[in-house]
Amino acid sequence: MKIGPIEVWPPVVLAPMAGITNPAFRVLCREQGAGLFVCEMITTRALVERNPKTLKMIRFAESEKPRSIQLYGVDPVIVGRAVKMIAEEDLADHIDLNFGCPVPKVTRRGGGSALPYKRNLLRSILRQAVANAGPLPVTMKMRKGIDDDHLTYLDAGRIAVEEGVAAVALHARTAKQHYGGVADWESIARLKDAVQEVPVLGNGDIWSADDALRMVERTGCDGVVVGRGCLGRPWLFRDLENAFNGSTERATPTLGEVASVMARHAEGLTECFDIERYAIADFRKHVGWYLKGFTVGSELRRELATAESLDGLRESLAKLDASQPWPPNTDTPRGKSGERDRVHLPEGWLDDPYDGVVTEDAESDISGG
Repeated sequence: MKIGPIEVWPPVVLAPMAGITNPAFRVLCREQGAGLFVCEMITTRALVERNPKTLKMIRFAESEKPRSIQLYGVDPVIVGRAVKMIAEEDLADHIDLNFGCPVPKVTRRGGGSALPYKRNLLRSILRQAVANAGPLPVTMKMRKGIDDDHLTYLDAGRIAVEEGVAAVALHARTAKQHYGGVADWESIARLKDAVQEVPVLGNGDIWSADDALRMVERTGCDGVVVGRGCLGRPWLFRDLENAFNGSTERATPTLGEVASVMARHAEGLTECFDIERYAIADFRKHVGWYLKGFTVGSELRRELATAESLDGLRESLAKLDASQPWPPNTDTPRGKSGERDRVHLPEGWLDDPYDGVVTEDAESDISGG
């Protein structure tokens, strides 16, 4: 799969996930298998303001090539400035634009998965991004639409091609679905039929490498984007590389091997956060994902999930039954789930799908990633 000048094999992309896809996690995933690994979503305004927190978030490990950044923005001018900054200062090798985030603090400003409803605004953002990217490929990730009555992905896909976007990725859910229900893989097939000039990547309900193969076979998509499926499972990328190369070998680490990865993950986070107690606190959310399916007593689970230092975490990890084999039937949903009652949108947002006006408070006035 080619995304502009970048050759990606296997055709696998690590989805940008807030609070997850920092350098510590990306390095673990890269060690397991190849692909394209995208950093956490960055706000364009924070980037052009050179907010220290944001600049820290776009740091890459020396081993990371190619470097991928995902941007979130609503104002075409600011998006263009952010993209130009990345290109001119060699901050990344690939830029992805977020039109898929479903969280209320984003959609109520008209951003993320709400934005493609405004076709002309979407076109303006893409045009500014591509025009300022120089040799860097620009891609976009989106959802099916706001809800089943306001689907936008086919129009958005055609606009993307017309504006020179190098690839499009579709999370086959609406914003209203959030992370609930079942991903509509047939919508990926429809997008592939409508957009044949550039690679189309599918996203949603890939919990194992075999799920990825089934998605490609069923939809004809050119590659896959993996998000929640790799939570607590960085070795999924080894499985994906094997699967796309025709091998049936799959990773089945023992609990001791998982514990070793957990320790390395926590150690990597201390380098990201600088302050150890913050790093260990951040790691707590990963504990349940790593241990899913294994037999671990409630007291030890609680001990691992409340560790306050690296040494304390290592001591607790040493208490795990290292010989315990990989549990069967663990390729099941992890992370966020559940559908929303409604999607929070700016007042009058649905009145005109071709209105390209940016609302006054569209760009967040809170700098940071």
